[in-house]
Amino acid sequence: MSDSLNRRDLLKGAGAAGIALGMAKTTFAARGNKMEPGRVLGANDRIQIGVIGVGGRGYYVAEAFTQYAEKNNNACQIMAVSDVYEKRRKRAAEKFKCDGYLDWHEIINRKDLDAVIVATPDHWHAKMAMAAMDSGKDVYLEKPMVHTNDEAHQLVNTVKETKRVLQVGSQTTSADQWWKARKAIADGMIGKIIMSQGSYHRNSIEGEWNWPIDEAAGPEGKGEDYIDWKTWLGPAKSRPYDADRFFRFRKYWDYSGGVATDLFYHVVAPLNICWGKAQFPARVVASGGIYGGPAFQEKREVPDTFHVMAEYAEGHSLVLSSSMANSQHIPGLIRGHDGTIIMVDHGEFERGVDHITVKPEFEQDWKTREKKPISAGYKFGLDEIQIPVEKSDMMAAHIDNFISCMRSREKPHLDVETGAKAVVLINLAVQSYREGKVLYWDEKRWKASDKPVKA
Repeated sequence: MSDSLNRRDLLKGAGAAGIALGMAKTTFAARGNKMEPGRVLGANDRIQIGVIGVGGRGYYVAEAFTQYAEKNNNACQIMAVSDVYEKRRKRAAEKFKCDGYLDWHEIINRKDLDAVIVATPDHWHAKMAMAAMDSGKDVYLEKPMVHTNDEAHQLVNTVKETKRVLQVGSQTTSADQWWKARKAIADGMIGKIIMSQGSYHRNSIEGEWNWPIDEAAGPEGKGEDYIDWKTWLGPAKSRPYDADRFFRFRKYWDYSGGVATDLFYHVVAPLNICWGKAQFPARVVASGGIYGGPAFQEKREVPDTFHVMAEYAEGHSLVLSSSMANSQHIPGLIRGHDGTIIMVDHGEFERGVDHITVKPEFEQDWKTREKKPISAGYKFGLDEIQIPVEKSDMMAAHIDNFISCMRSREKPHLDVETGAKAVVLINLAVQSYREGKVLYWDEKRWKASDKPVKA
């Protein structure tokens, strides 16, 4: 589908809201929109939410919001859902006892909604989020936030122009461990940051992202089997219906970045929080391939094993490792000149922990440090400090942060600027892998460059 045709289709469907979408580098004013004011929320007002995309992830997120409401005095309610697959639309509408639509514009056009959850494939994220904000709604936007770096730039501008609250849905960033690590680093416990590392490793005999396919479903399907394939493709390349692409979209570059966008976002976003200052990378290179066994040799484009190295202008580097064909973990940590802070020493990077550990590089007098305010509640060993971390439901904490910020109009834990700096790194890594070259980031132009960029 051509870009111009896509814009015409979107404008036609969104005409009631006056929404012009999809043009790179456009500002809110240039889009010609009339900003819709959002409802002013009182402390006891119930927040009314619409959900776009109720497949596996969207359905789960809608359930999590509903469970949160049940435990928090009915603070929010799912009022409407939409999905291009009739079976999913019907299931979610019945589950949440709400209206259901095939056309996502129906969610955007509703005046009674305060917020929209966007949980579609990645290539639709930016356009739907911008449409929601232009219509006066706050947005809970599933990671990896956007599909391209041009879209990241547009989204940052749209949040500024509309003054809406946008929370990127990487729930791990609301876990206490990252904020405790951030404070420990800010307090100088590891000295100057030298390097961060993280990993995401899984192993499945079915191969990664090979979700079940409903054989009867498709654009020719009747009743619950109907899929609006043209709308699902949206801004992506036009092609005949492909069930593998629809049900297993993360295996294809048109809609996803594979490991990078699905999983590395859960590593890069928290690290930007830990560093104390979210940062764009200066230099990025990636490598990997389809190395797995028979389960990974089926129809796919993205690698099952993927690695990234990045350098930052602040004077530190980042190393990320992953494989979907081997589950052995590499500890998640940040190295400083004076010490190392270990956020995850077992399991996946986003898994909850009850403490983080600081290991010194040089012999130190812990008894002396124990007298300082920084040490309150810390456990001191002969060669390490354990900092206790509050274990909680990360998803519930992330939702609570979003709901609270909707009322206070403060920035959420994973705001659009922090989210953009994480996704730029990830998108550069995907581009580096696909083009087989080192890339540099030109922050002023929001563009990748083949050559180093002068400060």
